[in-house]
Amino acid sequence: MKTRKPYIYEAILSFAFLIAVMGIGIAVFGSDPHIPMLIGTAFAALIALKIGYSWKEIEKSMFDGIGQALQAIVILAIIGVLIGVWLLAGVVPTMIYYGLKILSPKIFLFATVIICSITSLATGTSWGTAGTIGIALMGIAHGLGIPAPIAAGAIISGAYFGDKMSPLSDTTNLAPAMAGTDVFTHVKFMLKPTIISYGITLTIFLIVGFRFGDTNVDMTAIQSMKDGLESAFNISPILLIPPIVVIVSIAKKMPAIPGIFIGIVLGAILAPIYQKANFGDILSASYGGYVSETGIESIDSLLSAGGLTNMMYSISLTLIAMMFGGIMEKTGQLEVIVNKLISKVKSIPGLISLTIATCIGSNMTMPEQYISIVVPGRMYAQAYKDKGLHPKTLSNALESAGTLTSALIPWNTCGAFLYGVLGVPTMMYAKWAIFNYTMPIVVIILSFVGVTVAKLDSESKTKVS
Repeated sequence: MKTRKPYIYEAILSFAFLIAVMGIGIAVFGSDPHIPMLIGTAFAALIALKIGYSWKEIEKSMFDGIGQALQAIVILAIIGVLIGVWLLAGVVPTMIYYGLKILSPKIFLFATVIICSITSLATGTSWGTAGTIGIALMGIAHGLGIPAPIAAGAIISGAYFGDKMSPLSDTTNLAPAMAGTDVFTHVKFMLKPTIISYGITLTIFLIVGFRFGDTNVDMTAIQSMKDGLESAFNISPILLIPPIVVIVSIAKKMPAIPGIFIGIVLGAILAPIYQKANFGDILSASYGGYVSETGIESIDSLLSAGGLTNMMYSISLTLIAMMFGGIMEKTGQLEVIVNKLISKVKSIPGLISLTIATCIGSNMTMPEQYISIVVPGRMYAQAYKDKGLHPKTLSNALESAGTLTSALIPWNTCGAFLYGVLGVPTMMYAKWAIFNYTMPIVVIILSFVGVTVAKLDSESKTKVS
């Protein structure tokens, strides 16, 4: 059977089916996105058969799609190892400890953003930050008389800043993988727009916080966490060396895999010195993650993490999503949809705005932040390349909209989770999650003056696939 170009309705049908099954699976039955994504992949394969592709060609398209994400998969795997080793060595607890020390009642909201930022940067997880330190901070806010939606907005803003910028975050690795660049290039390019949005966020919370600055506050919960960290770990500024080295390697453009591996080695060296860990402990934390046993629930919940096995959730979802993307891309289904959308866009800021709108739409219709990065990433990768844009331009748009707006949608997995742990309905905290909604706006505005736009130079063109 001869292959033909898919009709627009066939390509839309593949997406519509995926949206439907994702929506039913996640929103109605509370399922993880993996199997709905796999079902959507099977449907896309049926459409590919209908337009004339053989199963061998479809299978190859899936493998080709996975091949495009292999670097990201390897990075996710070794980041799991890094987190486990850094927890065991006391690196992450040290970062959190010093973050908690800056808490001051007179600048509570401002400090809350900073503390949650440090915690999320250290752990790479907005959910873990909100579900642990975030809960403690909500209790303190209640004692201060600060409205719960404002406190929740400060917590979420800080947690998602760290999630967006931390090389330990799965979404921070997923976005550049979908766009076709590396995580260090991605993080460095995000700095300018992120600093602007973060500065806006801190300024607003500093001003708002003055209204509550003279109230006495019970610091028992925070002091309990600090005491628990001190009793379970030897805290030392020396333990900040591994993350500093990783940050420096970002600035020096070291490739992601060796840069992260150096961080693992440094953590493994410091673990026996400061925490009396042996080689077996290091191997165990690297594979299965670190298990915290301080007896303080908030600390144990936050610090029991990491390890190769705990990254398999993200890795397996990436594999399945790339199977779907591979079919859609190689059989021309993505092309007909993108061409239809791109035909309405004449400028680079327009393309970036369209990407951000697609990410937000994905978060609303396929309510899972991973999918809102994967699907638009594969949709627009070629369009950015055709316009001579470096893929970090795309990865920045994906991260700024796909990751951050997920928390603003009540039926998205992120919005539902944050409501569950903080006890504030999404629509009530949304206007105070300042960082989350200013970030995509800042990216669009700065695209008009070229700050969030990067052209491919001749060297880069030979490297980007």
